[in-house]
Amino acid sequence: MAAHSATRTRGKLVKIESTGHKVSVNITDDCQATQRAEFQVAEFIENFKKQTEVLVTDVFPQKVLDIEDIYQKMIAEKLSDVHADINIPVPEPFYPEGGEPATKKRKVGANGSDSASAAVPTGTPVLVFPGGQVRTNSYIHKWAEDVKPLIMDLMEHANMVKMWISFLIPKIEDGNNFGVSIQEDTMAEARQVETESATYLDQLSRYYISRAKIITKIAKYPHVEDYRQSIRELDEKQIVCLRLTLCEMRNQYASLHDIIHKNMDKIKKPRSGNSENLY
Repeated sequence: MAAHSATRTRGKLVKIESTGHKVSVNITDDCQATQRAEFQVAEFIENFKKQTEVLVTDVFPQKVLDIEDIYQKMIAEKLSDVHADINIPVPEPFYPEGGEPATKKRKVGANGSDSASAAVPTGTPVLVFPGGQVRTNSYIHKWAEDVKPLIMDLMEHANMVKMWISFLIPKIEDGNNFGVSIQEDTMAEARQVETESATYLDQLSRYYISRAKIITKIAKYPHVEDYRQSIRELDEKQIVCLRLTLCEMRNQYASLHDIIHKNMDKIKKPRSGNSENLY
């Protein structure tokens, strides 16, 4: 009597037939799906290499010029233009009797009544802002919205360069690894650019949070001029940071383009006979 069994191993169907004391094994190829997936991945990698090479040679120089144009427009404007009105009026001073200021400080309880034993007030209770909504600085917000897509592009492009070089790194072998070291240095530069780009986005979000905290301080202590001045200083600082961000992004695009352009042969063929040093 014959016995039959089947099992699958490494994408192949293995059939085992047993008749008496004889055992025969038939292996049937069943890896078309795996081969198709491998072909698609290989095709993706080749297309990715071509796209990234065009990105480095054609897009990066244009990015340098575009960012430089925005940078020059930003630095041409005055810092005084960045100031925005805070829609929180200073309330009139309150004199309880006779229209004269009190000669002695009074302690005010939580319910607003005078009490010698009441806690010292911590500020003006804020239920609603008297002037309505306190809007963000439209001048800075406009520039931030212009810069943000550039930051995200730089992050994506640096990541593409990093992956492109990683696809070009040959298999590990003994000796003749000078070209590989150039690839690794360039990939480290792209990784650093990607990391710094993330900090640019973090700076944008932290600015809005910091400004909101100062706005709440102004609402709570509307008579303190220093809080209002701190808003003006913060806005000026932010526009300077945006200028610096544009300058850094322009330099990073230029630096990546320059180092890759100078070492393109070694990056694409790290184990050729060329022994030139990294520029």
